[in-house]
Amino acid sequence: MTVDTCHVSLGAKSYDIHIGENLLERTGAIIGPMLPRPFAFVVTDRHVDAAQGARLAKGLGAAGIGFHKIVLTPGESAKSMRGLEALAEELIGAGVERRDMILAFGGGVVGDLAGFAAAIVRRGCRFAQLPTTLLAQVDSAIGGKTAVNSAHGKNLIGAFHQPSIVIADVSALGTLPERELKAGYAEVVKYGALGDEAFFAWLENRGGAILKGDLAARRVAVKRSCETKAEIVAADERETGARALLNLGHTFGHALEAAFDYSTGLLHGEAVAAGMSLAFDFSVSKGVCPPADAARLKAHLKAVGLPTGLRDLQGGADLSADALLRHMFQDKKVEGGALTFILVRRLGEAFIAKSIDEASVRDFLKSAGAR
Repeated sequence: MTVDTCHVSLGAKSYDIHIGENLLERTGAIIGPMLPRPFAFVVTDRHVDAAQGARLAKGLGAAGIGFHKIVLTPGESAKSMRGLEALAEELIGAGVERRDMILAFGGGVVGDLAGFAAAIVRRGCRFAQLPTTLLAQVDSAIGGKTAVNSAHGKNLIGAFHQPSIVIADVSALGTLPERELKAGYAEVVKYGALGDEAFFAWLENRGGAILKGDLAARRVAVKRSCETKAEIVAADERETGARALLNLGHTFGHALEAAFDYSTGLLHGEAVAAGMSLAFDFSVSKGVCPPADAARLKAHLKAVGLPTGLRDLQGGADLSADALLRHMFQDKKVEGGALTFILVRRLGEAFIAKSIDEASVRDFLKSAGAR
């Protein structure tokens, strides 16, 4: 059985991303040599545990690795200071040691929360990312960003803490609800949109197959996405420059998530899809991107059933320009009280645009359908 490997080059903090099928059953063999004792701490949520927990248990057991499992309540609400405290206390109570491995087994919420706990418990434990959603496999499990949400916005309390290894089993995607799979696909599209037009063109042809369950296509998509992110993270680990490009669509998207109160009314990937569409349209309004490129992006997102702007969003959230701008000013890219956006010159070429005038954003949002 072949396994694709992608290396994240960060000196002493370097690690590999393993991509393949049925890797959960081989997890024990993969991580065993990295463990100081044949024991691990598994952090997951109720949904992942029900769908995939037996596979991981089998994989650890086959290598003689025991484990303590902590099962969280699913959903974004777990990513809070209260949730972090509860997880940290349970890990300490269960006897986690600094050299032990914490396995973040789930989607982005589990990865963010378990990774942050690993960063602070015993002043820093090692952890592995075992992402089970498409969004986590191509994005959140890679790069060491860990965080919980604040009342003021998403991911505002956190730390950079790199995993020791990432194991992306594309077989795990088979149990994902269609909506979650599509939301994760938005992050795949992002990589083509920000820096790889050829990959975007491939997605235009193969996106439907990815969503319908083609494992070979899924492996290609996950591998190419991981390669792109690994390259950017290696050049800018702590997001002082080029890594911000990975936030294409996220300034608008995070504001939309906040407007929906981080509820299931709008999933992160859905917000990213709408946010990317807005970023392309905003670039067009600034005269820096051809209208045809924005239309092409939105046509593909629409073809796979993802939102392409404010008018596609339902649910009674406050999508007024003033409300969205309030949320945007909590964005981590704000500098000197001024907004920063990731804009595009064309499909496949994103750039960082700083000190964007607030009035121009307000006018654009209103033209895009904001109340």
